[in-house]
Amino acid sequence: MVTESVSCAGKRVYIGIDVHRAFFVASCMCEGVVVKRCRMSASGRAVVTLISKYFPDSEVRTCYEAGYSGFWLHRELEAANICNIVVHAAAIEVAANDRVKTDKRDSLKMAQQLAAGRLKGIRIPSLKEEQRRLLARTREQLMRARRRVQVQIRMRLHQFGLFPVQIQRAIRITDVESILKTLEGELKFSIERLYSVWKQLELEVKEINKHLLEQARHDPLEVIYRSVPGIGPLASRILSNELGDMRQFRNVRALYSFTGLTPGEYSTGNTVHRGHISRQGSSRLRHILVEAAWKAIRKDLSLRQQFDRIANKSGKKRAIVAVARKLIGKIRASILGKSLYVVDYKKAA
Repeated sequence: MVTESVSCAGKRVYIGIDVHRAFFVASCMCEGVVVKRCRMSASGRAVVTLISKYFPDSEVRTCYEAGYSGFWLHRELEAANICNIVVHAAAIEVAANDRVKTDKRDSLKMAQQLAAGRLKGIRIPSLKEEQRRLLARTREQLMRARRRVQVQIRMRLHQFGLFPVQIQRAIRITDVESILKTLEGELKFSIERLYSVWKQLELEVKEINKHLLEQARHDPLEVIYRSVPGIGPLASRILSNELGDMRQFRNVRALYSFTGLTPGEYSTGNTVHRGHISRQGSSRLRHILVEAAWKAIRKDLSLRQQFDRIANKSGKKRAIVAVARKLIGKIRASILGKSLYVVDYKKAA
């Protein structure tokens, strides 16, 4: 498909934008024809300028793929009265034999599928919601950095055969303090540097924990999320900040889809086969819900019965995912009903 000279005045133009840190690539379609392709600077102003210059009298609709760039571009386009959607990467269709990937091809695919009505935008959080999520996400980054330092210290000691054989668990900061007393020279200096990084990360995590606690005090949903078995202070903060009051989900199936807990399906004729979950949603939420589900089946009789029934037929892994899906549905019902999560402890005991 090549660029053609077509008058777009009074017509609808679809633009797919491939977003990069240094530049954007756009493909513009009108009535099934590519009317413009270009590369521009990575700014909302550049997109607005493109539209005002080439399509001033057209109804323009744009889209780009969700990713590292967040939603600032969407907000700038909306402020300029441009109809834009942000799409999940997995929602963009790719042909089975399509092995070539370029910026131009990616932007064209988005424009074509947007024009065909095959793309659906994800929900855009408000700026306040997006900022509230930063605390828990930054904590996750710091925790990963701390684990890397732990492993680096352990491997450095193993390199010289100096790691204590009696330590069969994850190394602790007190272990490092004791080990440092037995070291000398460059090895001691190297471990001390890693140790100081570990200590600083511990302080940063404690500081974020204080802010999360303060955030929870002002969140009216905190008491409901904390009433769910298996949901602790950190999990409650993540669920509340990521899901809120769940009014954005038109039904429980939309919630399952958002969390990636919807099973895949292959149907033909009278045969229906359901496979692995889609995993198109938030892996962060799935992890929390599955961990909570393992604890919830110890207290909630209905969840335990569901787990046992599915586990006997399909195994524990599938069973706990099904319980996690049921659990988030029950949480949604509690929040919409503005009531605490109810568990029959006596029957479940």
